[in-house]
Amino acid sequence: MPNSTTVTEFLLTGFSDVWELRVVHAMLFLLMYLTTLMGNFLIVTVTTFDKSLHNPMYFFLRNLSVLDMCYISVTVPKACVLFLLNNRVISMVECGTQIFFVVFCATVELLFLTIMAYDRYVAICQPLHYPVIMNPRICVQTTLASVLSGLIYAGVHTGSTFRLSFCKSNVIHQFFCDIPPLLKLSCSDTFINEVVIFFSAVMIVGGCFTFIVMSYIRLFSTVFKVPTKGERRKAFSTCLPHIIVVTVFASSVNTVYMNPTSNSHTVQDMIISVFYCIVPPFLNPIIYSLRNKQIKEAVRRIITFVFF
Repeated sequence: MPNSTTVTEFLLTGFSDVWELRVVHAMLFLLMYLTTLMGNFLIVTVTTFDKSLHNPMYFFLRNLSVLDMCYISVTVPKACVLFLLNNRVISMVECGTQIFFVVFCATVELLFLTIMAYDRYVAICQPLHYPVIMNPRICVQTTLASVLSGLIYAGVHTGSTFRLSFCKSNVIHQFFCDIPPLLKLSCSDTFINEVVIFFSAVMIVGGCFTFIVMSYIRLFSTVFKVPTKGERRKAFSTCLPHIIVVTVFASSVNTVYMNPTSNSHTVQDMIISVFYCIVPPFLNPIIYSLRNKQIKEAVRRIITFVFF
């Protein structure tokens, strides 16, 4: 588009222009989407109706599952339409809405994971104080504080992005609307946006990741003192996958957001974005619940009650 033309809508980009590959991408995304919805819905159902799971750990897990269903629904359905129908057009309002909810969900996801890491640390390292520290009031307050923080953070970044003028190309090299590819299209000065994004990524993503790592270091030091190998194995099998997912999530976010206007390869950026907007919601049910003995037993009880 000419530089004198103001952009009123954007065009998203797929991984490939080949029809067969677009179908494969759509099927993979749809499979991950449906699996994520079913897994997280199962967790929400079980942790809601089984009274034995009414404790802080499963309270946060239920919140995370609800968030993950919303998080993956922000990007994947639109991406599947893009891949199958090659419908690339997205309006300015739709783009702003998508950016707001992507940033909101990603922020709250990271805060929830941080709270859950602290919950496990208190449960294992300070078991006698656990009922006092993680009482129901604290659980509700930390959840509301995370949601409010996510709303403010998403609102600030969405507003600062769309105060810019877009008068260059309207082609977003991404399968969903995200801040970094939009900054590359702006004909305004994006220096302030880049500084705010950089320092907020360092403070929030870096701070939460550091807190999670420190919590697990203390947790592992306590677990090493446990004489029973079975208990140590159980703790490691639960905590290590959590650390891996958090590491992938945080590193992929920082890779894209720490240098938002970099001229990196567009397909590489799209692949990296999958690791922070699709992979965590997809893996969380498997890591936190479907490998959990209490969840499995609760599912059996509910199935037995419903069908027998």
